[in-house]
Amino acid sequence: MEYIVGLAGAIASLLGLAFLFYSSLMRFRGPSKVKRSASMELPNENSANKTGNCEAHGTTDIIIVGAGVAGAALAYSLGKDGRRVRVIERDLKAPERIAGEALLPGGYLKLIELGLEDCVDEIDAVRVLGCVLYNDGKEAPLSFPLEKYESHVAGRNFHNGRFVQRLRNKAASLHNVSLEQGAVTSLIEENGTVKGVHYKDKRGQLLTAYAPLTVICDGCFSNLRRSLCNPKVDIPSHFAGLVLTNCKLPDENYGAIILAEPSPILFYPISSTEIRCLVDIPSQHVPSVSDGGMAHYLKTRVAPKALPEMYTALISAIEKEDNIRIMPNKIMAADPRPTPGAFLIGDAVNSRHAITGGGMTVALSDVVLLSDLIRPLHNLSDASAVCKYLESFYTLRKPMSSTINTLANVLQIVFSAPSSPVMEDLQQTCFGYLRLGGIFSTGPSAILSGLCPRPLSLAFHFSAMSVYGVGRLLLPFPSPKRLWNGARLLWVASSIILPFIWFEGVRQMFFPLTVPAYYRTPPGSRSIKSLGRKID
Repeated sequence: MEYIVGLAGAIASLLGLAFLFYSSLMRFRGPSKVKRSASMELPNENSANKTGNCEAHGTTDIIIVGAGVAGAALAYSLGKDGRRVRVIERDLKAPERIAGEALLPGGYLKLIELGLEDCVDEIDAVRVLGCVLYNDGKEAPLSFPLEKYESHVAGRNFHNGRFVQRLRNKAASLHNVSLEQGAVTSLIEENGTVKGVHYKDKRGQLLTAYAPLTVICDGCFSNLRRSLCNPKVDIPSHFAGLVLTNCKLPDENYGAIILAEPSPILFYPISSTEIRCLVDIPSQHVPSVSDGGMAHYLKTRVAPKALPEMYTALISAIEKEDNIRIMPNKIMAADPRPTPGAFLIGDAVNSRHAITGGGMTVALSDVVLLSDLIRPLHNLSDASAVCKYLESFYTLRKPMSSTINTLANVLQIVFSAPSSPVMEDLQQTCFGYLRLGGIFSTGPSAILSGLCPRPLSLAFHFSAMSVYGVGRLLLPFPSPKRLWNGARLLWVASSIILPFIWFEGVRQMFFPLTVPAYYRTPPGSRSIKSLGRKID
């Protein structure tokens, strides 16, 4: 074991040097995000002629389609900056979902940046400090590295609908934010530029709304993104979700992930009295809920693998009427087509497997970044110039989005039931690496939680994990068969992670300074200093 850890340490040293060089270069050349400034000049009035009975541009600066986590948070942030914002949401009732229930510590920090941290109050949210992996009677605890943060910084789990309603109420409390119910049917385009949206209000009346910029953030089921990006969606699995009551997890404030045959099982609290159970099921093997097939599957194949203290409550939840819900796990890399007058953020442009609960953290990070980019724009009427400037968003978001996306998508494959001996070796490698503790546990946990959004850290831990996996296969003596098994492990591990890195963009992840759109001066600005920007 000392030999294995020594090799991992050597790899860590080499990659650490590379990371320090990369960080120094970023500090020297890379601009930081725009700092918030209470004294910044408010945006000027936009003006446009009225067309028929449609709104003039001067009445709305930005239209936001969707008032979920991303849409409501963005509306509040832009509204605080003095923008006149119009939010159109399909259904203003509290959503009922089995996803969007876990806010990682990195996402909570973004909530603080937006001034929305009080939205997790008064909704019976539960503080979460990490998770515990279980495999064949062994445990691998993953605690979020929160030592350097204030005591209130932690993950939060809650009912999604309660959190979303709090965000909506905060946005609607601003006099310059309009929140209305309506189903957006299409974008209004003129000569390749989006001018606004067509939508139906709650009475079914067809209306139009115009604005210089329309932001689409209506989630992974968006019906507008086809005209704004190349949506290549993969659905590798579905979650079967249940709510358990009258039970407690073994470790308070910690979730649980059970690596079991045939499916990984997740347990985490969503209130002081309820625990969510999610079962990851391959898409080609999802039983029907209506004919009782899913209940039978959960009772016979899943419940026996659950933690003993959860078994009785799980059986009761399965037998409870209308308590089983199904959700597809959608994976979609960000591949936008820059379109003047329109913009995509959140799950509408990019989604990852939900096994790590990173969706809201990525969405809130998108909101902070986009708000900072828009803040110095005093006039949004030049759609082409604004569009070109905002292209930098898709590179600047990569540190957070690419690390959480890649880790979630890879872990889902590794944690799924092994389909071959090499996949079983890979799962044991991952589990054993996390059980080493120290940096080998806190490092991946920091990435998973959004506290360490650094692609090089992700690359280091996958490299170190590969060294560990090969080492354990070679011990005690590297025979030809063991050498072959080690080479095969490296091949399979590479074939899993490299496609996801390719989809995220190698240049954007590891060499962002080489991307032309990495930074562009806001339209009409002569210098960075004139905008009050500060280089970290």
